[in-house]
Amino acid sequence: MTGVRALLIDVDGVLTVSWKPLPGTVEALRTVRDAGLGVALVTNTTSRTRASIARTLAEAGFPVDADDILTAPAVTAAHLAERYPRARCALLNSGDVREDLAGVTLVDEDGGDVDVVVLGGAGPEFGYAALDRAFGHLQRGARLVAMHRNLYWRTEDGLRLDAGAFVTGLEAAARVEAEVTGKPSPAFFAAALGHLGVGAREALMVGDDVESDVLAAQRAGITGVLVRTGKFLPETLEAADGAPDRVVDSFADVPALLGLARS
Repeated sequence: MTGVRALLIDVDGVLTVSWKPLPGTVEALRTVRDAGLGVALVTNTTSRTRASIARTLAEAGFPVDADDILTAPAVTAAHLAERYPRARCALLNSGDVREDLAGVTLVDEDGGDVDVVVLGGAGPEFGYAALDRAFGHLQRGARLVAMHRNLYWRTEDGLRLDAGAFVTGLEAAARVEAEVTGKPSPAFFAAALGHLGVGAREALMVGDDVESDVLAAQRAGITGVLVRTGKFLPETLEAADGAPDRVVDSFADVPALLGLARS
């Protein structure tokens, strides 16, 4: 595979599971960096800030820092600033990512009128009362912005339900359509390419989600590589609305795919 100048790499399920490195992934990323290729870690993770993710990955041995990481919350902040400046936003998310939502006006449960309901990743916070409040805001005319619509993610204990199920439910109940800012949004991939300073044909996307990571990247003109780790399921690949450009067992196989010598 020639002409690749940069890699877009999902984190959860590709480099790590439950923030623990998958076999061979640290060494593979070092090989990619030693070859002088650009790297952007593109993640829909909404439970941690860019700085926290970078710190955790660096402690595990990955050669990354916060500037290498593009998160759904960071892209969401840019989207809100462009589309809804000065909007009052109600955030429903599992984890504190306010640091990556700089410039966004967040209101608490008793904060009065809400212009935008912002949904992040699911967790215990997604109880009936919180979802019903969000439903109420939407009925009164608030917009719905979702950081992603992933249905599940993989942990060391198995698959866990994610926010996509709740996004779909709120859309149906309130008769609205969510604006999705993270993967598979074309704007997310455009932001990553702009961050790296490369064109779509010069980039490779590596992910474990055939729809949101790989096929979405391919629709943006980026070569897609699906790994058989993380949330990968054979039946999901078979039912996918298209075929990945490449399928490999693990991110550890990517240097060989690119013709790179292991470091």
